[in-house]
Amino acid sequence: MYDIPQRPRRNRQSAAVRDLIRETHLTPGHLIMPLFVLDGQGRREEISAMPGVFRLSEDEVLKEVGACVQVGVRSFVLFPAVDEELKTPDGSYGAHPSNFYLRIARSIKAAFPEVMLMSDVALDPYSSDGHDGLVVNGEIVNDATLPLLAAQAVAQAKAGFDFIGPSDMMDGRVGVIREALDEANFTQTGIIAYSAKYASAFYGPFRDALESAPKSGDKKTYQMDPANRHEALREAELDADEGADFLMVKPALCYLDVIRELSVHMDRPIAAYNVSGEYSMLKAAAAKGWIDYDRAMPEMLTSIHRAGASVILTYFAREFAERYQAGNLPR
Repeated sequence: MYDIPQRPRRNRQSAAVRDLIRETHLTPGHLIMPLFVLDGQGRREEISAMPGVFRLSEDEVLKEVGACVQVGVRSFVLFPAVDEELKTPDGSYGAHPSNFYLRIARSIKAAFPEVMLMSDVALDPYSSDGHDGLVVNGEIVNDATLPLLAAQAVAQAKAGFDFIGPSDMMDGRVGVIREALDEANFTQTGIIAYSAKYASAFYGPFRDALESAPKSGDKKTYQMDPANRHEALREAELDADEGADFLMVKPALCYLDVIRELSVHMDRPIAAYNVSGEYSMLKAAAAKGWIDYDRAMPEMLTSIHRAGASVILTYFAREFAERYQAGNLPR
């Protein structure tokens, strides 16, 4: 016999033992399901770049929320697919009372008052320029964008959103939104800030889903450089000081180090967005038979949670929850 004083494999000898010492426990309660919504009724349009994900009209999104709630997913974020004729340079439709996005939020909260509903605040779904901020003479201007974002946030709070999600990456927007919400007596409406949102190549399928890609230029003057980690901590500290309740990292997989950094140094819950490109590349590899989807999907989500994300926005939410409920997750 060899003299091996430490044998860690003893603690991996059976599923029962592995369950005893498992350090990371992911449940459907940790997940937020993104939903793409559009105007009208009876519309369920599959997004070609995101297999199994659809743009949904009001009646269809109510069915989807109901199905998710049945398997334990109780948190949702909505993204609007807006017709081109409603888009303007200032994105004013975002705060307009007739906005179908606000109507759908009211319908969801009326049918499912127990769910958590998160909004998206940015100009790009409503902007004819396709940028998150106001474009003036080819420049994305910061300060002139802020009141437009605040108007969106207040309109969303009135519609029943529990948390506002500023995804624009304009400087100072969390503080301006917090002040606007408080002045409108929405002191209990929270803010999940996209604090470290990177100028990533993994957003392509999402922009196809909403047809919201910039008409010119790119988003590198406001979204973060993928090479930077310390900058994320600075952005998170600013958002926390301005009143953010959650701090988000987007994307997730290539930024697990950033998630860990924020989870260690910040006193707010950390969220991570498992984005469209991360979803689609796993779906594509599985369709080719190159990867075991049933194992890879929960492994991906567990790694994000293990890195320090208390909350994960993911298109896998319903699938994960169905497997969790049925006891079909790998052990």
